Amino acid sequence: MRPLVEPVASLAPEELIRTARHAVLAGIGEEGQRRLAAARIAVVGAGGLGSPVLLSLAAAGVGELIVIDDDTVERTNLQRQLAHRVADIGTAKTASAARAVHDLSPLTVVQERSVRLTSDNARDLLHGADLVIDGSDTFETREAVAAAAETLGIPLVWGAVQEWAAQVTVFWSNPPEGHAPVVLGDLFPPGSAGEPPTCAQVGVLGSLCVQVGGLLATEAIKLVTGAGEPLLGRLVVIDVLRARQDAIPLTPAARPAVSP
Repeated sequence: MRPLVEPVASLAPEELIRTARHAVLAGIGEEGQRRLAAARIAVVGAGGLGSPVLLSLAAAGVGELIVIDDDTVERTNLQRQLAHRVADIGTAKTASAARAVHDLSPLTVVQERSVRLTSDNARDLLHGADLVIDGSDTFETREAVAAAAETLGIPLVWGAVQEWAAQVTVFWSNPPEGHAPVVLGDLFPPGSAGEPPTCAQVGVLGSLCVQVGGLLATEAIKLVTGAGEPLLGRLVVIDVLRARQDAIPLTPAARPAVSP
């Protein structure tokens, strides 16, 4: 698949050194690193999934990150939300995440959006992003993110974690020619999902959040640089209790015809 963004003209000397292991990596190289520096990625949620996503993308040299979360750091978050520290308890997650990003990648610009994403503001919050990664924890928010991404025509890298299991895929309503559009409604038809139990009710394995966050960041890096094959049209299902990870096809559902 073609790269999602055009590269910046050059990288700062210190950034060339910091990201040197990408420069020799097939599929990224120096040009791919310049594409990462040009990318503007929105991350919804700075919690269990958003934390490893933000750390991974900052380390990778993404040029701009939009962090959207209205929550503050709590002590119970620290079991899985690795961007935050004990000293951050009580502070906004966006501020704590921005600190962690700057510690890893001083040249990465962080836009802090300490608001709750809703169906009313999602499009405005995501406008201008090259892609969005959804690490939110309610299906209402997921539907709002998906609807905005569909309208804007940008890729949505999507993941969900609960207890010992997870799912990861890429939705895109307007993919390049030769790729079928796949959206959230193809996985969860409207009204079919309900509201899953919360982490407080059933728990979640902290290390699984790190694993899934890494997968989400990798899909974003692939889309930006054009490396490999994205998960568009495939759903990765992870069961860590049984040490299983499978990719199953995810195809567009039949949609009603639109009257002229």
